Amino acid sequence: MDYIETIGFVAAILTTAAFLPQVYKTWKTKDVSSLSLPMLLLFFVGILAWLTYGFLKKSPSMIFANSITVVSSFLLMFFKIKYTKK
Repeated sequence: MDYIETIGFVAAILTTAAFLPQVYKTWKTKDVSSLSLPMLLLFFVGILAWLTYGFLKKSPSMIFANSITVVSSFLLMFFKIKYTKK
């Protein structure tokens, strides 16, 4: 692994880890009032695009980070839909 991919993994771990507390908090509190569904949808599509890009570039760090983040963002969208009071 070259130094560029090492930098990518450090960035991947930090940015992915930064997102996980929001998923956990939303799951525990079921409070989705501050989450915007349009933002979550745009973010999810963007992460899917980054994941595709990572596969096309054969970048393990991009694949790692975006695989976890796509699941996390999907969970937030699921929680937003499930826990929104009608």
